[in-house]
Amino acid sequence: MQWAALSSPAPAPAPAWMGRRARTARWPRGSSAPRRVVLAAAASSSPSPPSPDANSSSNSNSPGSGGGGGDEEEEREDAARMEKAAAFLMRSQKYAMLKQQLAVAAQFEDYKEAARLRDSLKSFEEEEPVLRLRRLLKKAVEEERFEDAAKYRDELKILAPHALLKCSSDATTLGIRVQVRSVYIESRSQPLKGQFFFAYRIRITNNSQRPVQLLRRHWIVTDANGRTENIWGVGVVGEQPVIFPRTGFEYSSACPLNTPNGRMEGDFEMKHIDKAGSSTFNVAIAPFSLSILGDDNDDVLL
Repeated sequence: MQWAALSSPAPAPAPAWMGRRARTARWPRGSSAPRRVVLAAAASSSPSPPSPDANSSSNSNSPGSGGGGGDEEEEREDAARMEKAAAFLMRSQKYAMLKQQLAVAAQFEDYKEAARLRDSLKSFEEEEPVLRLRRLLKKAVEEERFEDAAKYRDELKILAPHALLKCSSDATTLGIRVQVRSVYIESRSQPLKGQFFFAYRIRITNNSQRPVQLLRRHWIVTDANGRTENIWGVGVVGEQPVIFPRTGFEYSSACPLNTPNGRMEGDFEMKHIDKAGSSTFNVAIAPFSLSILGDDNDDVLL
């Protein structure tokens, strides 16, 4: 997996735009270069057909022998989950291709074709089960129909686990706040080749009383097939920034993915620099979604 920085960092805040739990990991002291380790992968190394989603991967290793009724029922449920995940993956790829074709048609002023693709996209968005369930869930919550909301949430959890995760996250550790927002970049994606490009913006705010320095980063990236990759690196975008109290640091970077949906989480290793010999500590980056469908959250990092 190749990583690319999109812009140089700003020294202070400036206007800008189900799965696994984040694990704390220490930087491998014996190396100075970024490291990538695949911890869990789909049953097949081939990207298709999709393997079970990450939430059911623990069951996929079961022998399934013994002939018990419970085992057969579990196998049927796993097969149903795999089928739904595969169907959602195919629909997501179709959606991505339609959006890219629309952009190309508009660029070359083929407005008749652009109008056709626009209508196809609108029809897709109205009929897509994940988007429909999201709308129903949002409306049920607004109207305080929580029984219905729970039903829609459970359906979403089965149909597309990543769909319940927002494309943004916000977490604070020892006074260090980390906010993230991701977005799908159509112009740098090639759906026909299974290449999907996501950018993300990170804001780190020091709300503590002590200055800190960001030393290393650790990312856990999971695609829609449940394949997980751990990535370690020194600093961010080529720097190890010092962040003083009541100030912040922002940067943009990107993550290519071979599926239309996935998730990221991780941590930054930091240390206080106002006292010699201070030990390092990890600052959590809460999980957020990488999705071509986006989410219902229009908030941006201000």
